[in-house]
Amino acid sequence: MDLEFLMFPDAPPPPPTAPYSHAVRAGDFLFVTGQLGTDPQTGALVPGGSVEQTHQVMRNLQTVLRGAGTSLDRAVIARIYLVNFADYPAVNGVYASYFRSGRFPARTTVGVTALALGALVEIDLIVRPAP
Repeated sequence: MDLEFLMFPDAPPPPPTAPYSHAVRAGDFLFVTGQLGTDPQTGALVPGGSVEQTHQVMRNLQTVLRGAGTSLDRAVIARIYLVNFADYPAVNGVYASYFRSGRFPARTTVGVTALALGALVEIDLIVRPAP
């Protein structure tokens, strides 16, 4: 199986301390690197709290998926990393708004002690693009 390492100019660039691809295509699956709530133009976290960051995370994921020729509709599993589990209801509400009702990917949510750049939320995906 060939691997295709993908980078997209419209997605937030990796910081110099974290070399990674935005996504890797392996066979029928696309593995999308965890996205933070960073502005793609500045690389800085968007102002506000977990709600604003989650919206930006989802927009960043959409940018990567669009670059790979797919969309959130094809997400198989999402992993959400939260610094503060008190943010769970708000993050969950924003996250759910990006999917069609009844078409939610499998999911794991993990509490963590810290995320890069002081972010409050990070989400990664495994997607099966349409053939």
